[in-house]
Amino acid sequence: MFDAMDPTVREEVAVIAATPNRDLDLLFVIDDSPTMLDKQESVKAAFPSFVSALQTNQGGLPNLHIGVVTTDLGTRATDGTTGPQIGSGPGACVNTGKGGNLIMNAAFTGTFIIDVDSGAGTRMTNYTGSLADAFSAVASVGAAGCGFEQPLEAAKVALDANPTNVGFLRETANLGVIFVTDEDDCSIGSTALMSSDTATLGPLQSFRCTRFGVTCDVGGTTPDDMNTVGDKSSCHSNEGSPYVAPVEPYAPWFKGLKARPEMVMFAALAGPTMPFKVELRAPSGGGTAIPTLVESCTYTTSLGMAYAYPPVRLAQTVSHFGRNAFETVCNNDVTMQMDNIASHVKGLIGDTCLTRVIAMPPNCTVTDTNSTGTKSLPMCGSGDCWTLVSDPAACVSFDHLYVDIKRSAAPPPDTVTTVRCVVP
Repeated sequence: MFDAMDPTVREEVAVIAATPNRDLDLLFVIDDSPTMLDKQESVKAAFPSFVSALQTNQGGLPNLHIGVVTTDLGTRATDGTTGPQIGSGPGACVNTGKGGNLIMNAAFTGTFIIDVDSGAGTRMTNYTGSLADAFSAVASVGAAGCGFEQPLEAAKVALDANPTNVGFLRETANLGVIFVTDEDDCSIGSTALMSSDTATLGPLQSFRCTRFGVTCDVGGTTPDDMNTVGDKSSCHSNEGSPYVAPVEPYAPWFKGLKARPEMVMFAALAGPTMPFKVELRAPSGGGTAIPTLVESCTYTTSLGMAYAYPPVRLAQTVSHFGRNAFETVCNNDVTMQMDNIASHVKGLIGDTCLTRVIAMPPNCTVTDTNSTGTKSLPMCGSGDCWTLVSDPAACVSFDHLYVDIKRSAAPPPDTVTTVRCVVP
């Protein structure tokens, strides 16, 4: 067997509840800034395939709550104070923006979509038509929101005892948070970020989020270095920024919403984190060229040229979750990306499909962990054991492999099964 402590070994790691929990709360955090219409359309078009993938889970479609919030928190900082208004019209940042409130829509009753097993062979829903139709309606959040996007803080505000969103988050349900954005997180740590002091902070543009919210080990170790043109690499959140909120506290906060951290999954449809480059460009209204973060991808849509920027703060946060997915938004058709996210969502509720291509012959370990300790399960011969099975109908991605775990008796309800397989 492989040495799990060897940093040169690449792994597929699946952390699975041994007793499936089919209750699932899905929060979509959708960027509603002025460049997002094309990405919203792509996600809505891919959602029926996402639902079909979820339906392949044992027992069919999970018991769903689906809510949508936007990245627009206006000029609200993490301490709840608000700064001065930025701009006017599309992209303007005003007060607390959408406030982390779930978006309501006439396609369903209440503040979020409900689709759960009634227990009588039917589904209890609060919408008419299809689930995809209801999602498409509420995911059409427009493109006039604040250009200082705060996806991480918006998700937190949505779930932090927000009275507007009561009932969405079920105590014992699994939680999946899915971000759809073409920029990085700029959760505001201090309203001073919106100051008119351009001598200290530079032009009042969202590049301030990059300059003060990100640091790069190569080419950007200080805010002044980040303000210089050129390529930069090994970039990550500037956790000591006086203006932009640190990202490291977010993962433990979200995990703390549940009895066990493996009940929470984070996923993102966003731009690639590389290349990371700064260059001088004239502002959209014209004038002297100013430092600007360069797009990490571009592509053509029916609405024209589309692009996304390197989201290093968002990617850093997503990576802190045992079950996570980071997919590119830079494609007219994001069906494959949404299906891959669905594979991770299925694992969250107990599905054992592997989400990466693994080396052949398989080199895996499987362990059960609960309050009594940790036990390794052998490949099947006798007793509690496991084997790999290929089933394209059940597993929609990669090699279609799932781990078939055979037990002589039901495990304790707090059992978590961890599967580790070497990947090529």
